[in-house]
Amino acid sequence: MAFIDADKLSYEIFSFLESKFLFTPSTTASPAISSGAVGRIRVLSIDGGDRPSDVLLAAAALDRLEATLRLHTGEPCARVADLFDVAAGSGAGGVLAAMLFTRGHDGRPLFSAADALRLLVAESRRRRGRGFACSRGGGLFRGVFRRPGGFFRRVFGDATLRDAVKPILIPCYDLATAAPFLFSRADAVEADGYDFRTWEVCAATCADTTAVEMRSMDGRTRVAAVGGGVVMANPTAAAITHVLHNKQEFPLATGLEDLLVVSLGAAPREPVPTGAAELLRIASDGVADMVDQAVAMAFGHGSANNYTRIQVNFALSIY
Repeated sequence: MAFIDADKLSYEIFSFLESKFLFTPSTTASPAISSGAVGRIRVLSIDGGDRPSDVLLAAAALDRLEATLRLHTGEPCARVADLFDVAAGSGAGGVLAAMLFTRGHDGRPLFSAADALRLLVAESRRRRGRGFACSRGGGLFRGVFRRPGGFFRRVFGDATLRDAVKPILIPCYDLATAAPFLFSRADAVEADGYDFRTWEVCAATCADTTAVEMRSMDGRTRVAAVGGGVVMANPTAAAITHVLHNKQEFPLATGLEDLLVVSLGAAPREPVPTGAAELLRIASDGVADMVDQAVAMAFGHGSANNYTRIQVNFALSIY
């Protein structure tokens, strides 16, 4: 997909967000950036698409959102992390969430959406120039980034989950326990055994055929991770459950009516020959769609301003 096309698509995504969700009168009663000003918890969820275009489209849309946030608030340094209270991302979506919500040396988010987009575009072009495959299993985030000195390590350095500026959730599948594993800032704050280096978390959620062997900061918890998209391509339900059960950080969230959720889906796909990889992709997409359906049903018919699911093919749904 040409980037000019991605730019057009991201503009349409952003326009939808602006007009239907983020800057409606019901959610902007105060010029304050914090969603606490309107009394509802804002949740951002980014699907784990397996191609570069998936995460680039999400990053481009959030870049536009961030620019308008600055305009509306008069805060020239406002970031996406100032608008949302919790972020969840799977696969490449988890990498983007980590980039936007990890704390930098100045205490502010490590990346603006614009900076994250530029870096991801540059890395995608560099890898294409070197002949790396970008077709599946984490796309532009495959095995080379898991090596010491690779992309993730350069981006996040020594940061850990505790260094997130807001609650963040990133899934993987743990081969050691044969169960999904959800990396969480809340768990990391409570116990060293659940705090992991952020660059390893990103490698874990993007892992393809080779598991990422990792240990917690205290060495007590071992995870043999493969990609988050295998079990949780759409992490929206996990994010909602986390908010409703995390009374320490969200004591006033008692039900779905207390949430504002935006879920960014992956890009449309071209038909490919049926094989093991394609069947896995179909299963992953099916799980993502089922999560969307379940969440929409949970919110019910009278909550058009509480949940927005955006698919990049513009089969847009508002619930």
